[in-house]
Amino acid sequence: MYSILAEGEKIMFIDPIRFISDKTAVSGNYIQNIVKLLDEGGTVPFIARYRKEMTGCMDEVKIEEVKEVYRQFSELEKRKTAVLDSIREQEKLTPALEADIKRCTDLRVLEDLYLPYKPKKQTRATKAKELGLEPLAAMLMKQENGDIFFKAQRFVKEGVKDEEAALQGARDIIAEWLSENERSRDLLRRFVEAQAEIYSKIVKGKEKEGETFSDYFDFADVLRKSPSHRILAIRRGEKEGFLRIGLRLGAGVEEQVSEQLERLFVKAKNESAEQVAMALKDAYKRLLFPSIESEYMTLYKQKADEEAIKVFAENLKQLLLASPLGNKRVLAVDPGYRTGCKVVCLDETGNLLHNTAIYPHPPQMQSQEAAAAISHLLEKYKIDAIAIGNGTAGRETEKFIRDIPINRPIEAFMVNESGASIYSASAIAREEFPDYDITVRGAVSIGRRLMDPLAELVKLDPKSIGVGQYQHDVDQTKLKESLDTVVVSCVNKVGVNVNTAGKHLLMHVSGLGPVLAENITAYIRENGAFKSRSELKKVKRMGEKAFQQCAGFLRIAGASYPLDNSSVHPESYHIVEKMAKDAGYQVTTLIGNLDLCSKINIKNYVTAEIGIPTLQDIVKELKKPGRDPRSLAQAFSFSDSVHTINDLQEGMLLPGIVTNITSFGAFIDIGVKQDGLVHISEIANRYISNPSEVLSLNQQLQVKVLQVDMERKRISLSVKQAQ
Repeated sequence: MYSILAEGEKIMFIDPIRFISDKTAVSGNYIQNIVKLLDEGGTVPFIARYRKEMTGCMDEVKIEEVKEVYRQFSELEKRKTAVLDSIREQEKLTPALEADIKRCTDLRVLEDLYLPYKPKKQTRATKAKELGLEPLAAMLMKQENGDIFFKAQRFVKEGVKDEEAALQGARDIIAEWLSENERSRDLLRRFVEAQAEIYSKIVKGKEKEGETFSDYFDFADVLRKSPSHRILAIRRGEKEGFLRIGLRLGAGVEEQVSEQLERLFVKAKNESAEQVAMALKDAYKRLLFPSIESEYMTLYKQKADEEAIKVFAENLKQLLLASPLGNKRVLAVDPGYRTGCKVVCLDETGNLLHNTAIYPHPPQMQSQEAAAAISHLLEKYKIDAIAIGNGTAGRETEKFIRDIPINRPIEAFMVNESGASIYSASAIAREEFPDYDITVRGAVSIGRRLMDPLAELVKLDPKSIGVGQYQHDVDQTKLKESLDTVVVSCVNKVGVNVNTAGKHLLMHVSGLGPVLAENITAYIRENGAFKSRSELKKVKRMGEKAFQQCAGFLRIAGASYPLDNSSVHPESYHIVEKMAKDAGYQVTTLIGNLDLCSKINIKNYVTAEIGIPTLQDIVKELKKPGRDPRSLAQAFSFSDSVHTINDLQEGMLLPGIVTNITSFGAFIDIGVKQDGLVHISEIANRYISNPSEVLSLNQQLQVKVLQVDMERKRISLSVKQAQ
């Protein structure tokens, strides 16, 4: 990254702090601190959690924003250097142009400034310039009186057969000049931004094959008002070869654009001005509008991507922070018909104790034998809860399990198994269970998802979890960056028990990564469990910076020093020790004692480095050390009256669970193997701009069936009408 710290070593054309501040509305002092911490190798979770005095208590989202704008600044400065070098090599860099480039704060404006000097492939204008027609174009642009054919006659030579050919070449050059002019581009941008329509048409002959996109066979929408999911949908239709898409301005709007362009560039009423006017019309149709159209199609695709990625990231965050069951013994079932249901038993830490298969459904229908097997396993392995995958035969398996008489309370949970099959066939699964097939691995994953969704889901590519919209159509690099950021944020928010976490969870801890995560697990294999945080320093390649970044997020359960199992950072241990000493107690007495902690006057412990925000966090943690921010899992049951879409009737009130949230609504599982859609207009009795304002992933609620389209397998639901 472009280092602001190394100002003396790098040429910076604009003030980086002001640039970032203008775009983020963050005070310059805080930006300076954040950039310093980032340049020193600080991670966003660490900065947000343990450097609050330096950031003004900014959350991770805001710090990520500063980090992203810092990256944009770096890219802008690098691009300026490249542009200046290019124009300088052409010996066309004037002092005025150099000044404009250096003070530019917008990449799009920078590219406009560079456009006339940007090396081009062969164009009509470059061909005309090679024929020596640029002086003629310059004469015409002056729009002075005189016989244009007489002027053009001087340029008739080999390759230019007559005066008209010379004038045509000159017009081609003028057209390129006008299309690259900053004023013409800005003018057209204003009209496109305000009034352009995005449209789509069906490709002739593709009507039947592209029926999925029938809503967009003859479609138009105001570009600036078009929602992200609609833009992504028509872009997908274009990509798959069913739609032609583009931008257009109404006839009246195009007339306004033409009039204003003529006022800018046509300055006289003579033959030369007529040539400029002809070139201007050609420039608009052939060069200027297609260029701006491409720019805005890209810009709004990027905006749609950002919105879709934002929705996906929020859904992923909610899924990763879903309520865990905790350290309980679990019997997990991966349901199936012909191949049976794969059953596994897991201990409190998710280790596989036993696996088998039962066949309670058609065609075998061995329900009595299956029930006896389940009853035996529940007792033999002292099972605390049952996890049932929600895929094929999930509802039937849930009913079968609930009908088994059990002599003690054991709750059964339906578990979303999206991506479990991908995990089962992955290298991670083969590494964890080299001696078992994919069916056993899938069942284990279902059970572990109930125990700790976060620890299990980090093993998957987030895109395979299925909680977004158009995830395969958006910028894959930006999607991965965003989702990886979410995973890291969630892992560090919850904290990790270093002795029980696998390397796939550890690698997302602040300051670690794959190599240190592997080294930590190797250390445990060779030396046994860590007994203290300080012992982490013995891990191969664990330097001071890495230890600083990770220590506060790693827990040492059962450590002799109790703060090692808390979110208090080792760098602040001395503060807690002083608090305890001043109160006349041991640190162990202070931890968890709400009365003693409430009496601490944190103002007595403020220093130049440690302020009130950090001290408040320390006392909060002392009151409830190691507290998991997630709530505990709750069991859920679908209605016994519906099992397939054929059982649905309009007006039914049914329990459901939110499985996915998009910008246009939310999908609800009501237990019929096909999720229903609650449109954003049917979520609340008030205006909401985003479904996530009201709903969250895995939320249990009641819905009303509005419509059932059997042919298209679509179910329309309402939340507000069910209240």
